[in-house]
Parts: sequence; structure tokens; C-alpha cells
Amino acid sequence: MTEVRTPAHGPLTGVRVVELAGIGPGPFAAMLLADLGADVVRVDRPGGPGLGIDPARDVTNRNKRSVIVDLKAPEGPARVLDLAERADVLIEGYRPGVAERLGIGPADCHARNPRLVYGRMTGWGQQGPLADRAGHDIAYIALTGTLGMIGDPDRPPAVPANLLGDYAGGSLYLVVGVLAALHHARANGTGQVVDAAVVDGTAHLSAMIHGMLAAGAWQDRRGANLLDGGCPYYGTYATADGRHMAVGALEPRFYAEFLRLLDLDDLTGAHTDPARWPELRERVTARFKARTRDEWTAVFEGSDACVAPVLSLGEAPHHPHLAARGTFTDHGGITQPAPAPRFSATPAGIRTGPALPGAGADEVARDWDLPRRADPAPSTSREPSNPQRKASS
Repeated sequence: MTEVRTPAHGPLTGVRVVELAGIGPGPFAAMLLADLGADVVRVDRPGGPGLGIDPARDVTNRNKRSVIVDLKAPEGPARVLDLAERADVLIEGYRPGVAERLGIGPADCHARNPRLVYGRMTGWGQQGPLADRAGHDIAYIALTGTLGMIGDPDRPPAVPANLLGDYAGGSLYLVVGVLAALHHARANGTGQVVDAAVVDGTAHLSAMIHGMLAAGAWQDRRGANLLDGGCPYYGTYATADGRHMAVGALEPRFYAEFLRLLDLDDLTGAHTDPARWPELRERVTARFKARTRDEWTAVFEGSDACVAPVLSLGEAPHHPHLAARGTFTDHGGITQPAPAPRFSATPAGIRTGPALPGAGADEVARDWDLPRRADPAPSTSREPSNPQRKASS
């Protein structure tokens, strides 16, 4: 791991982003923009998001500043519109129609700032039969067919945390859309709405698999294909100490090296004959069970057999390769992934730790030249405190 010592700026330095607080893919997308240098102001609600971790340890709020606005108070929407007028990007994750009812929807914001990129992050999207339904990552990926691809054929589909839907299919597609729309706005002077839905992004991630399915190179069932664990030389195996090794020896020369190091050279032709896959899996399983994970790691060290130990979250930062690259870093006593990707001329970095709710109000008012408004009285509304969950995730 590396210790952050000097602040970095990144290629998005000078870009202003307003993030309307939520949980899940919206905050992660805003963190990515902030990591790349954008000035992200998170608009927190009084009392917090209603679901989340200690704000001081929520690394998805690093590199941001926070202000507190009660959107149900009379002056609340005007405060957000003041920010939107000065911003390049606004990100929200409310259910469809909520921002409009609050008076901070795309039309309201574009009336003040026609160049604004208005990013909308939901699970189901802005329209469709399920648009108004609550949901979470697992339901979104279930309908796209991607969840059904993962896991053993004789067990229920395996849950890939919320990485596949919320963050890969959601956050990353929102960021791509926002950056594309920002490029258009700077070239043409007009902003637009980016409708990023987890279902759309996750489905898009499976493009190659759909091509293979159409070509007859993929079976529409779990554990029967080259890349879904059905292939015995692309999967995971238990070791003597109850840990695991990951195997990806797809190409013939890598497969040959894999067999050589396992001392299973008599199985050289088994990879091309699916009828021999059960035998191959049985033999490989037995070999891996004969030694510990660390012993097998030493056996495959320096080889092109495409075999790696399966590490835990706590172990990963200490792996020699990741440590040498600084893939993880320590900041404020928290070990966390470093910003990615990397830039040769405008390196990104962690400038500040997680933004505490409301802690940046004075700085933001000064830096963004916001008008002075009287603090509104807290809202007494009995509506749900977190209107964006759970049409977004």
C-alpha cells in the first residue's frame, strides 16, 4: 500500500458537480468524478440518508464537500437551483417524478443553466412498467439474465455482492454518460438529461455473451460454458487449508503450463474434449486439495499458467503486485482502493477524506459565490425521508 502525501488534481479539475445525496450507485459515480478532480458538492438532507455507514468512514464520499439542504423546506429547492446554476453536472437518484415535484427537476435546472448535464441514476430507468417500483441491485440484475449466469448449475445463482448491478451496470454507465454529455455541452452549449438505469447498463455488459449465444457458442444455462465455471480449466478450486485458487488457463500453451505444474501431463488433450471434462475436474480438484493455498501460490509463482490465489478483502492490499502499483492506499487511517484509472499528465488522487454532512457549507458558499439565504426552518413533512430509494440502488 502507499500512503497519500501530496494532493493531486486530475483531468476533471475545474468541473463542478452537484450530487443530491443518496446511497449506492449515485454516490459511487460522484466519488469517481471527484477522484478525477471534479469539485463535487454533496447535498445532504437533515438527518442523513437513512441507510449507510458512519460518514467518517464512507470512502464513497471522499474528495467531496457537503452542504445540508432540507428540500421540503420553503427555501430548500432554491438553494439547490443556486448550485445547479453554477454547476456543470448534477446527479440525482430519486424515483421518477420526485425531483420534478420538489422543483429541482431537469426543466427547473435548465431554466437556470441551459448547459447543465443532468444525470439520473435509477435501477429501472425513467420509464417502463417497473419505473416507479422499489428495488435493489439483485432484482435489477435478475431481470437482465446476468444473475442467472452466475454460480453452480445445481445451486441457486450466486450473488456477486452489489458490484455487477449498482456499480458496474449503474455507476460506471452514469459516469460514461455524464462525461459524453459534458463533452457535447462544451462543444454545443446545450446540456441534456442522462438516463442511466442499472438494468440497461447490466444488460449492455453482457453484449459479448449474447453474441456467443447467437453463434451457438454459449448455452443458456449456468455452469455449462467456457467462462461461467462449467469449464474445468476456468474456475476455482479448494485447497488443503479451506482456501481457494483461481484458474484461467484457457489458451493451449497456458493450459499446458498449468498441467505441467500440477504434474498432470497425461491430461494434455482433455481440454478439447468436453466428454473428458468431468475426469479433468476430478483430477485437478484432488491435486489442489493436496496442498495449501500458499503452497500452490509458490508453485505457480512466475509462471504463465494463469493461476492466482483467491484473496480476502483484507489480504488484497498486501499482495506484492498490488502493493507495488499502489492499487490500495491509506488515507486518514482507512485502507481503500486508490483512484483509477491512471493518467500520465493529470494524475488523480485522494485530496480529502469522507465529507462529513454539512462540513463544507462555508467553503462552498465562498468558492461557488452563492447568494446569502436565510436558513430555513426544518421541515415537518411526514413524507419518507429518502424519496430516491428504491427505484435507484
